[in-house]
Amino acid sequence: MTDKLTIARWSEEDRPREKLERLGAQALSDAELLAILIGSGSTKEDAVSLMKRILIDCHNNLNTLGKMSIRQLMEYNGVGEAKAITILAACELGKRRQAEQAEERPDLGTATRLYNHMHAVMQDLDVEEFWALYLNQNHRLIKKVRIAHGGITEVSVDVRIIMREAVLSNATILAVCHNHPSGNISPSRQDDNLTQAIRRACDVMRIHFMDHVIVTDGNYFSYHESGRI
Repeated sequence: MTDKLTIARWSEEDRPREKLERLGAQALSDAELLAILIGSGSTKEDAVSLMKRILIDCHNNLNTLGKMSIRQLMEYNGVGEAKAITILAACELGKRRQAEQAEERPDLGTATRLYNHMHAVMQDLDVEEFWALYLNQNHRLIKKVRIAHGGITEVSVDVRIIMREAVLSNATILAVCHNHPSGNISPSRQDDNLTQAIRRACDVMRIHFMDHVIVTDGNYFSYHESGRI
């Protein structure tokens, strides 16, 4: 009798974890996604085969699977209490996600909107921080990242980190912000040099550099509004 072919011995492109990493979660079947969660099957079958068998008994319906009890799931060889709980927790999360609305991403298409969004983050800081805001083509925020945390009058920023995060975020528009704890909104020579370095890097990466906003408690300076980028 030949040994059961475990997932670890499958070709790499067929393993659920590697497949998800390479192609995204949408490329996996329900059984493959559930197999990732339970981690292993039994001595007789791998995790994917086990979950396929359970799903067949549920008429391949995740809603039916979610109605099963822990005890019912534990009747399958290879499913202990911990795996049964994991399966039901995953079904419950799916149900809750379906009931929720998609998160509304803020529109940050103007300097005023950038300032209002970042003022709450920066208004009480007594040192400078530098943030990058990564936007999609509709100026909706994908994510914001604190790039550097520095001293009272300056902060050291690595442009390469800014651009790396832009690529990882699939951003098409970039805006940056930093604060002046002194309350003086006028940009320094260092601010000017950094702004131009970011602009050049964006030109190379074909990312639109929208603005560099200097934030104080109650006012702001915009390179874009001032015609300097």
